[in-house]
Amino acid sequence: MRTGIIAAVILIVLIALAGCTGSRPSSSYSVDNKGVLSVSCTPVTNSEETLFKNETYTKTKIVLHTQNGDVVTVLAAPEHPKAAFVYVPGAGEKAAGHEERMARYAAAGYAFLFVDIRGNGGETPGFPFNPQQDFSLFEKGGWPQYYLTVCDLVNAQQILSDRFKIPVYAIGGSNGGRYAAVAAGVDPDFAGYIGISTSQWGVLDSVIQQGYTGDVVRFATSIEPGTYFAKISPRPVWIFHAKNDPVIPFEDGKQFFLLALEPKTFIEFSGGHGINSDVDDRILMQWAQIYGSRE
Repeated sequence: MRTGIIAAVILIVLIALAGCTGSRPSSSYSVDNKGVLSVSCTPVTNSEETLFKNETYTKTKIVLHTQNGDVVTVLAAPEHPKAAFVYVPGAGEKAAGHEERMARYAAAGYAFLFVDIRGNGGETPGFPFNPQQDFSLFEKGGWPQYYLTVCDLVNAQQILSDRFKIPVYAIGGSNGGRYAAVAAGVDPDFAGYIGISTSQWGVLDSVIQQGYTGDVVRFATSIEPGTYFAKISPRPVWIFHAKNDPVIPFEDGKQFFLLALEPKTFIEFSGGHGINSDVDDRILMQWAQIYGSRE
């Protein structure tokens, strides 16, 4: 009798464990023969900490708990935003450098989410952009960090969409503009794409010039932002570039813009490299035309 009871208990436990194991499918990706990335990103859980609050907006630290480590984001949002931006920083950019910008966008009626992407030197661990290291992971069937970052941006978009029920735009400066373009291409729920002081990586051209073929070319194609313009269309694209950019030449930005499909807009701004107050002025002016002035 006792043996039968023990066996029944073990069976119930095994059934329960089996149910738990299958309750959360893993994220997955694929790259087709043309080098176009597709991702299926498992929804993430998150934890939040309020950093600041006044009558205009609330600033919150939101940590995304992904299957491949935690990703830190910082959100500034009014109570009822009209639209939202998922901002992808350039190399070495920290959220602290965007506090005034976050407050300004929130005051204008928009939510602004800074994503501390993997390996950018902030709170989120990882390694800086390294196509060789990522290709090694790709060859072995693992997750390149580049693709993980794309999934992080997709999840960030989903969190904002679910929370506010508003359009969410992918925006990024310099290297961040490249990640943002890929994310906007693979996720049709992004309302559009804004690239600032950005261009192609040049990795694809490099491997072709070196005579590589096959998976090397396919992977290189998958990380180039221009690969995804056809998938972004007919959603709008805005490219901002300064004539005197000392990091990414103006002509590279123009060539990048030419790869985009309509509707698209190229805007020359004053300054050097990366997002600045002139870019903010132009974005907020454009968005005021789209969504109306804040009441």
